[in-house]
Amino acid sequence: MKFGKLKWVALLCLMVPMFASYFFDDAFSTLSQIFQHPESLELGWNSADYGFYAGGYSFLCVCGGLILCGILLDVFGVRIIGSLFVGLMALGAGTVVVALRSGLAPHTSLALAYAGCMIFGLGSEIAGVAVTRSIAKWFKGGNVAFAMGAQVAVARLGTALAFILAPVLVAQKGDGEIYTLAETARPATFGLALILVGVLLWGIFVAMDARFDKAHGLTYGRGAVKEEDKFKFSDIGRLLTNGRFLLIALLCVFFYCCIISFKKFGTSIVIPRFDMDIDSAKWVITMIPFFTVVFTPLFGALVDRVGKGTVWMIIGAFLVLAAHMVLAFAPQGVPFWGYFGISMLGIGYSLVPSAMWPSVPKIVPERNLGTAYSLIYWIQNMGMLLVPIFVGRIFKAFEGVVAAERAERIFIGLGIIAVVLAVLLRHASRRRPELGLDEASSRKK
Repeated sequence: MKFGKLKWVALLCLMVPMFASYFFDDAFSTLSQIFQHPESLELGWNSADYGFYAGGYSFLCVCGGLILCGILLDVFGVRIIGSLFVGLMALGAGTVVVALRSGLAPHTSLALAYAGCMIFGLGSEIAGVAVTRSIAKWFKGGNVAFAMGAQVAVARLGTALAFILAPVLVAQKGDGEIYTLAETARPATFGLALILVGVLLWGIFVAMDARFDKAHGLTYGRGAVKEEDKFKFSDIGRLLTNGRFLLIALLCVFFYCCIISFKKFGTSIVIPRFDMDIDSAKWVITMIPFFTVVFTPLFGALVDRVGKGTVWMIIGAFLVLAAHMVLAFAPQGVPFWGYFGISMLGIGYSLVPSAMWPSVPKIVPERNLGTAYSLIYWIQNMGMLLVPIFVGRIFKAFEGVVAAERAERIFIGLGIIAVVLAVLLRHASRRRPELGLDEASSRKK
């Protein structure tokens, strides 16, 4: 088939913007400990300020931006709306870099950076919806779980690069030395450069997608569309009353908050808990995305081949819960337990998305996928907005082991809820086997 090989080129073009987005989002994750000493930062931010900034990613998403833009995505298509929000992703990242290097008073620079993070977050999330929707279209009928898993793996490689590179770009200072504005901004500046490369490759994908639609007689968002394929606002109501869809959305928010919010403060947790230096802690936290790079495509191929998606979600959610139990209660000062806990976290982080994201097209009509994924991301972002703020306040109020253990209690609570939701989704799947949530892709038309 003409597009049989080109779909892998398209996938590559879709991967890079997400790789860059993940890098930028985690540019300071392995530097979180420096915000515990604002007197050493020319920027002047403390841990609560950093947590506030990190939560800014989700503000516009939670305020309804994701839902509105997801609807626009279904109405006008990924090429128009996706391009707009890939551009906003770059604009927001650029605003953050300007704020970090501006030399403004701490609260002023924080406000500007927060605004930039809001724009970047909305752009990144809608770009992510456009990417996921595009993969579902290009790989419909085969290898969709593998393709989605591969895209997630490469995106998380961006997180891994951020974890490794940020401490190199911002070298550790001795007592009494100051991190300058230029030094502090280096990870974000590098991330902005990656995003600009992603914008270029997105443009290439747009051209390919136009050819794809022309070859297949598709006219999303313009021209003559069959009546049954048109977007209707009543479709939103159907999604919000779909029990299986809501379970997936809720699982998404509680599961991802156990990991994404944890990564923002990962080094601040493992350093005091397991007596690690900054360099060792950096590599421990980097295991999370490295594990997903290896295992997410493999688990995606497994889901394509054998199905049982809800079973894998339960196992993955339980592994993440067990990982946080280890990080909270394992013997103090023993590095082995840090490595062991993070390993389980990485495997669980690979399992759930490999099965969860390909499940959505099985229960939602293709014309509503943009809205469906946007609603899921909207609910997810509620947690991503609030959890970093609470954890940041814990690290401002407490220090060392006490702060780390208190933060882990939040993640354990979220993990328990994620396991319960995964079990309920398994039960719902068994009641409606015709939907094929646990069916292999090779067996489902």
